[in-house]
Amino acid sequence: MADDEVRIAPVGKSLDLATLLGLLAAFGLIVAAIILGGSPGSFINLPAIFIVIGGTLAVTTICFSINEVSKTFGVVSKTIFHSIREPSDAALQVMQISQMARKNGVLSLQQILDSVKNEPFLHKAVSLVADGVPGGQVENILRRELNSMVQRHAKSASVLRRAADFAPAMGLIGTLIGLVQMLGNLDDPTAIGPSMAVALLTTFYGAVLANLVFVPLASKLERNSSLEEVVNNVYVMGAASIGRQENPRRLEMLLNSTLPPSERIRFFE
Repeated sequence: MADDEVRIAPVGKSLDLATLLGLLAAFGLIVAAIILGGSPGSFINLPAIFIVIGGTLAVTTICFSINEVSKTFGVVSKTIFHSIREPSDAALQVMQISQMARKNGVLSLQQILDSVKNEPFLHKAVSLVADGVPGGQVENILRRELNSMVQRHAKSASVLRRAADFAPAMGLIGTLIGLVQMLGNLDDPTAIGPSMAVALLTTFYGAVLANLVFVPLASKLERNSSLEEVVNNVYVMGAASIGRQENPRRLEMLLNSTLPPSERIRFFE
């Protein structure tokens, strides 16, 4: 039987070790291979870095807006530091809130607003219900906000994937620049080496940036966005059910119908 007392554990930011360790391992292996080759300094070339990183950022900004590109960096931070409950934990929290509202009335939900302030979506859902907004209106408002969130995340993922397309292309442009400089200075042997370095390193930088940074981060962002959509959908269903003053047992059945089998809850058993 469920506990009568509601304890809403605040969710804090946690470190995504899979993302962090994956990035460190990928770059670590490349750095180790370079060091074992005996010439790490030859892989550092400022003109090549400017061409690839600066060019990729500039061309990506052309495809989008400065605001969209800048927001992407903030969203990307969520791939390393995230504050999302697991769907089963979110469902249990919703069931506790539903029980509290059924026993003590929706006004009692104002007592837990501070404990969910780190989750803006859940905080808004509880606030709407506590203010007496009808369940149908609560669902419509939260559905619109959920769709808006999904679109924002999709836009950020598209920025990263577009940058992944441009990084190798900028590397190729840098290669052509280096080859032109090399062919234009064949009479000067001292200029051939630096020009060839630019030609080869721009391709190297472009491939590394695209395949070790942009594509993996875009994939992780899409994965986290999908998880957050599931969790927020649980909050929408819970808030709408509480607003309609439905039986919590019915809410449990509704939640389990949307959760994966491994995430389903048994609140009343």
